[in-house]
Amino acid sequence: MLSYYRDDFWATTSAHPMSYEEIDRKFVWDVPERFNIGQEVCTRHASKRGQLALVYDRGDGHHEKWTFWEMEQTSNRLANALRGLGVDRGDRVAVFLSQCPELPIAHIAAYKLGAIVVPLFTLFGPEAFVYRLNDGEAKVLITDHEHVGVVMDHQTEMPGLKRIIVTDGRVPGTTFWGDLLSAASPEFDVFPTRADDPAIIIYTSGTTGAPKGALHAHRMLLGHLPGVSLSHDLMPAPGDFIWTPADWAWIGGMYDVLFPALYWGVPVLARRMPKFDPEEAFALMAKWGVRNVFFPPTALKMMRGVTNPRDRWNLDLRTVASGGEPLGEQTMEWGREALGLTINEFYGQTECNLVLTNAGKLYPPTPNSAGRPVPGHVVRIIDENGTEIPPGEVGEIAVRRPDPVMFLEYWKRPEATARKFVGDWLRTGDLGYRDENGNFIFIGRDDDIISSAGYRIGPAEIEEVLVKHPSVLMAAVVGTPDPVRGQAVKAFIKLSDPAQAGPALVRELQDWVKTRLAAYEYPREIEFVESFPMTPSGKIQRQVLRKQEEAKKRQ
Repeated sequence: MLSYYRDDFWATTSAHPMSYEEIDRKFVWDVPERFNIGQEVCTRHASKRGQLALVYDRGDGHHEKWTFWEMEQTSNRLANALRGLGVDRGDRVAVFLSQCPELPIAHIAAYKLGAIVVPLFTLFGPEAFVYRLNDGEAKVLITDHEHVGVVMDHQTEMPGLKRIIVTDGRVPGTTFWGDLLSAASPEFDVFPTRADDPAIIIYTSGTTGAPKGALHAHRMLLGHLPGVSLSHDLMPAPGDFIWTPADWAWIGGMYDVLFPALYWGVPVLARRMPKFDPEEAFALMAKWGVRNVFFPPTALKMMRGVTNPRDRWNLDLRTVASGGEPLGEQTMEWGREALGLTINEFYGQTECNLVLTNAGKLYPPTPNSAGRPVPGHVVRIIDENGTEIPPGEVGEIAVRRPDPVMFLEYWKRPEATARKFVGDWLRTGDLGYRDENGNFIFIGRDDDIISSAGYRIGPAEIEEVLVKHPSVLMAAVVGTPDPVRGQAVKAFIKLSDPAQAGPALVRELQDWVKTRLAAYEYPREIEFVESFPMTPSGKIQRQVLRKQEEAKKRQ
């Protein structure tokens, strides 16, 4: 049998190539009782003093290189400093940073302590991060000079937040990262967490209420590894060096790239890219000799506009993986022609990530397919009662528990956790079917989540912000078809005074959302309406609006 833990599986599959069917048949989980993410992604590599862990390209002609030993020493100092500030096992530490060395160091330190990380997008506006910090009851926030100002402007709204740590400068009312580290010891005994102990709360986007925190255990790293390996044609391989433009606060950036790579000792490239530029992306990959990359689908669609990339840049790519929304056959074909390789598309969600994947080295991808079940994960198509249905029939994609990659619960929401399951099946809320070769064909979202540029956006939070505007009486938000993003956010607005409708108010409402939520959540389209389609119980029927939009865009 192929053992999952440590490197048995990866060494065996690399040394003795096998078919997908053979790997799937022989694979077993071997999750140890004690497991700590911080120790596994850093400490176990630190004895090799010169082993490269991370390259940080600042974008200004300068860069930093970090070895595992340096990250070990720094994370140990931070763990000791956090303990000195009163952070203990189970306490929440929020991380409000973009791609930079301090982000994984903050995670690693918190994991070593047995604390729980709450990652936050730096694109979040105040209402978004205040809600998450309060709901997650974060005791400490780690951020940088760029973002600390807006945090401090709203500090009185977060009474549970006891300390703000700034990584790159001294700011009155905060604690400087450098001062903490210089006063702390580089020696630290990692707390012996169990594999099932909580490690991270990742907030999802909800459709019927406030965002929910998916609480994950330390074992979730182990649960990601087979899918990451297969989607990168049996990573790790000699010379692998990975990059993604995806934010490291998203599960895709963190656990499809950053931490699995560090677990294997594969170096990671970090580069802040506030606005994705496809030519800059090609130049960056060529500059550093990137071998592996995870691109959200929207990034790949934008890159298709760059002509002859292999003629213009000396690329050394071995693998490209993508996930978040269907790529489409045109993008897959572009990958073969322009990049000279097969893009491996995969599927997952925050609660149970990377459970389906294409693996070009093992079998040819099927167009518009999310791939086959990753060995170790039991994925099926079920009906509303949780009964498996045969190939070819459309139903809901579901994953069977127990599973190492599956979340523990929704933070402080037992009823929502219970609704996520039918029997032992985790309901993804996504519709699809399984073809005769075992490939899963994704049909569409079974809820109101908007899938835009790789982000899963919930309408409820946007609607709540919109109705706070003095001119707005009611609001409904849906996804409208978009050729680049997959879907764009569209808001239907009923005004208190219809005479106010016009381009000026559209811009004002867009800015209203931009300054309060994440930048990618603002409505790119706004339509003023006199009424909404409603259910008998008085709920807006978003699905009716969505179908109207789809019909309009087909015309």
